[in-house]
Amino acid sequence: MLSVRSPAGAGSFYPLQTAALTHKVKAMLGAAKAEPVSAAAIPPKAIIVPHAGYIYSGTTAALAYQRLQAWRQQIHRVVLLGPVHRVPVRGLALPGVDAFDTPLGRIPVDQAGVDILSHLKQVVTSPAAHAQEHSLEVQLPFLQMVLEHFTLLPLAVGDATASEVAQVLDAVWGGPETLIVISSDLSHYLPYDNAQEMDRNTVNHMLQLDSHITPAQACGAAPVNGLLLAAAQHHLTPELLGLCNSGDTAGDKGRVVGYGALAFHEATHHDAH
Repeated sequence: MLSVRSPAGAGSFYPLQTAALTHKVKAMLGAAKAEPVSAAAIPPKAIIVPHAGYIYSGTTAALAYQRLQAWRQQIHRVVLLGPVHRVPVRGLALPGVDAFDTPLGRIPVDQAGVDILSHLKQVVTSPAAHAQEHSLEVQLPFLQMVLEHFTLLPLAVGDATASEVAQVLDAVWGGPETLIVISSDLSHYLPYDNAQEMDRNTVNHMLQLDSHITPAQACGAAPVNGLLLAAAQHHLTPELLGLCNSGDTAGDKGRVVGYGALAFHEATHHDAH
């Protein structure tokens, strides 16, 4: 029997019905202006995307996901990291299942990746950490819309150092077939102007690959810092795709949550000369 992680956020964070979800994600991707992709370009190695309800942060996430559509057949392995919100974890937790379901279908878990990571002491298995966790789940319909076929290596990140996370990313870094997705919102519940100032500052640190982001700056600080450390080691170039907050989309401006979308690029052969 296949063990499958069922959707927990469908109907709250995003539409439950397949047709409505397809329509919603297509609309958000369509609204994200596509950059022309040069023939020599390679897909982003990693993206940072927010994980609130789609009415709040979906348009920001779409700015990163629409960049992937040109490589819908080339990217076929996604390493997805997001913070735990409900169940505490020491280290990084694998889900202990064979697949993840969403209203758009079933995504197989990358068992080869699971085997590679099972040797690392900071990697544990916790179905409970994944069962109700939305930070990973809300990314899946976007991935299903922009990629043709892919396996998923999902990690719910708890109390973990940047170097522990970077070691995990290194172990499954792969080539152009592998995309790393880090799920994180930015500041939480500040007044609009304060949030704008804080989030701009946070993003500037991310663009400098500064792996000392605090949980007050980004709820996914642990996976974000791990990516930033790995990005520095692998000489990735960061790019800011979009920055806003819930006061810009569907919330009031008194207490807002910040959202950013970033992409990280490997040097092409052409760049290296």
